Amino acid sequence: MEMSEQPNIPMLVAYEGKLAGQRWLVEGDSLLIGRSPDCDVILPERPVSRHHARIERTADGQYVIRDLGSKNGTYVNGEEVRDEPRVLQDGDEIQIALCVKLGFVGADATLPLVVEGPTRGLRVDRASRRVFIGGQELTPPLSPAQYRLLTTLLDAEGRVVTREEIVAAVWPEEAKAGITEQAIDALVRRLRERLASLDPDHNYIVTVRGHGFRLENR
Repeated sequence: MEMSEQPNIPMLVAYEGKLAGQRWLVEGDSLLIGRSPDCDVILPERPVSRHHARIERTADGQYVIRDLGSKNGTYVNGEEVRDEPRVLQDGDEIQIALCVKLGFVGADATLPLVVEGPTRGLRVDRASRRVFIGGQELTPPLSPAQYRLLTTLLDAEGRVVTREEIVAAVWPEEAKAGITEQAIDALVRRLRERLASLDPDHNYIVTVRGHGFRLENR
């Protein structure tokens, strides 16, 4: 089911591709994902199986994702979901057949959006995980890694954030050992490009050579 204005319900957000920006509420006890027209989340990509994966609500109120024997796999934060379902946490990145990226937004993060304050510069509404520049919402939403990088820089606004701090804040524990400087630079570059799409005249992320990065808001 596509998203309507209902609070306190988890949702999926498409980050890339034909459906970028689209949102689906995770209502009821399950949400079927796949290519078939009878799915709740229809992903019209050839590598996606007809019935690819299912999100289920457990008896204790958690949400898990289960791969339904798909040909090309289901991944959460880069790890394949195999025989056992994977518990979902707010901010998890779900990849379907490695061709569609979806973000899981927990129930506590889907509160009604209230935009207040000045419209100049960059603002983040953390309850809804939405980003605004000059009062205009950045769409499609940032990927989980881009969002974590942005909030890390925003929390340290005016201070240089080291590469080590970025790795600790952005990547899951099991992946940190393999993160290269090139991966950090690529993530920063992609975030800069996303911010520049709404405000091309201002560089929000400044590189401080030999030290790290600093956010300069308007």
